[in-house]
Amino acid sequence: MPLPTQATRTARTFELVHPLVILGFLSAILTLTMLGMHPVLLALSLTGALAFSLFARGVRPTLRLLAWQVPLVVLAALINPLFSSVGSTELARIGSHAIYAESVVYGACMGLMLVAVMLWFANALAMVGADAINATMGRAFPTIALMVSMVMRLIPRFVEQGRTIEHTAQATTASRPSRRAAELRSRLRTVSVLMGWSLEDSLETADAMRARGWGASTKRTSYQANRFRRFDAMALAALAMLVGGAALVWWVEGRAFRFYPTLSPLPVRGGYLLYGALMLVPLLISMLDDLAWRRRP
Repeated sequence: MPLPTQATRTARTFELVHPLVILGFLSAILTLTMLGMHPVLLALSLTGALAFSLFARGVRPTLRLLAWQVPLVVLAALINPLFSSVGSTELARIGSHAIYAESVVYGACMGLMLVAVMLWFANALAMVGADAINATMGRAFPTIALMVSMVMRLIPRFVEQGRTIEHTAQATTASRPSRRAAELRSRLRTVSVLMGWSLEDSLETADAMRARGWGASTKRTSYQANRFRRFDAMALAALAMLVGGAALVWWVEGRAFRFYPTLSPLPVRGGYLLYGALMLVPLLISMLDDLAWRRRP
C-alpha cells in the first residue's frame, strides 16, 4: 500500500477539527491581510502563506503559482507611480511626471497583498475541502457555500485545463509557432479556447445542478455529520485569543504607519512576533502532526 503524500497527510490533519474552526481562522487571516496595508505585516502574512504552501502543497506547485504572481508585484510597483504622483522622494521624471519612492513602495505593497491573498486561497484547499464547506455552511447559506467551493476549485481546474490546451497545441506540429508573432497568436488562441471551455463548463454545471434539483428546497441536508466537540471549542477559543492579539497589533501598527507624504519608520516591535505566530499556525500544526506521524512504529 503506497504511503500517503504530504498533501494527503495535511488534509487529514485539519480534518481532526471542525471545519467551522478552520473557516473562521482563514477568514481572520484573509481579513487581516487585505486590511493590513503595512510592509512588515504583509511580509509576515506572505511568509506564512508561502511556508505553508511549500510544506503542504510542495515546491513545484508553489513555484508554478508564483511564476505568474511575482510579476504582479513588479507590475503594481511600476504602474502605481504612473497614476499616483505623490510623495517626497523623487526617483525619476518622465516628462513633467515625477516618480516618487513612496508611490513605488505603495504599489509593491499592493502587489504583495494580492499575492498573499491568492496564496492563502490556494492553501485553503489543502486545509478544508469543498465538502466540508458545503457541510458547514450549506444549511444556513447554501448559495454562498456553493460559490466559495466553486471558486476554490475553479482556479486549479482553470490552470490545469490551460496547460492541457497548451500541450495539445504543442503536440500538433502544424500549429506549432515558429516566430514570436506566431507564438503570441498561439497564446491568444489558447486563451480563447480556455474561455470557451470555461463558458461551456459553466453551462453544463448549471444544467446538471438544475437536473439534480438545486434550489427546489430552502433547507438542505448534509452527507457529512460534523459535531462541534469540546476540543473544537477550545481550539476556537485559543485561535480567537491569538486573532484578537494580532488584530490589536494590526490596529496599532497600521494606524501609525503612513506611506505619504513620507514613509514612516519601521522600528522593531514585539507585536510583530504575535502577528507572525498567527500566520505560522497552519505550518506549525502540520509540522507537529507530520513529526508525530513519522515517529509512529
